[in-house]
Amino acid sequence: MRPLVLCYHAVSDRWPHALAVEAGTLERQVRALLRRGFRPVGAAEAVEGRGKLLHVTFDDAYRTAALALPALERLGVPVTVFACSGYAADGRAFDVPELAADAARYPGELLTMPWSELRALAERGIEIGSHTITHPHLSRLSDGEIERELTESRAQFEAELGRPCRFLAYPYGETDGRVVAAAKAAGYEAAWALPGREDRIDRYALPRVGIYRGDGALRLRLKTTAAVRGQAARLRVT
Repeated sequence: MRPLVLCYHAVSDRWPHALAVEAGTLERQVRALLRRGFRPVGAAEAVEGRGKLLHVTFDDAYRTAALALPALERLGVPVTVFACSGYAADGRAFDVPELAADAARYPGELLTMPWSELRALAERGIEIGSHTITHPHLSRLSDGEIERELTESRAQFEAELGRPCRFLAYPYGETDGRVVAAAKAAGYEAAWALPGREDRIDRYALPRVGIYRGDGALRLRLKTTAAVRGQAARLRVT
């Protein structure tokens, strides 16, 4: 059985978007998984391990994600935050084209973590991984553009945080053969997609389960059940 790796984004009760989960809901979801016997592990064990293991990730490094961290720390659940180095430079709102309207309407909710906050998280033992520089659709880029997004972002994280940047999460969860090859060449130890394939595991296209606003207890159980996870790539249960 593959480890269960959850993918969250923002933590907010004010931004009415699928990417924004309320802090209390997130804590209840994780507690429910712990009651089902999942054992919390760090990112490295989530890559290498097998069995009923649990790891929690946050994509895009929204500042609001920090609201969930105290509860996860109390529960002993390790976390990885995947940030875009281009946004970490100034911590501006996450204004990718798909969220431009939301960034204009809810700018405070879409602010991202600047380098100072990412450093503070790393010092608390939270893994910081790369989510590229600008959060592009990597498979639409040229080979050179893909290389830059993956290689330069990793170098920026290591320079700013003073520690290895070991892991990558692909923007939008999208990848293909060229992107996987570039992730390997860039020196990452592993990379996560969304949802990824459970039936043919590649450490550079590891599966995660996306959890979104509106995912109630029943849907959470469905999405995190091994049989359904095994069909996620075909059924698109994200």
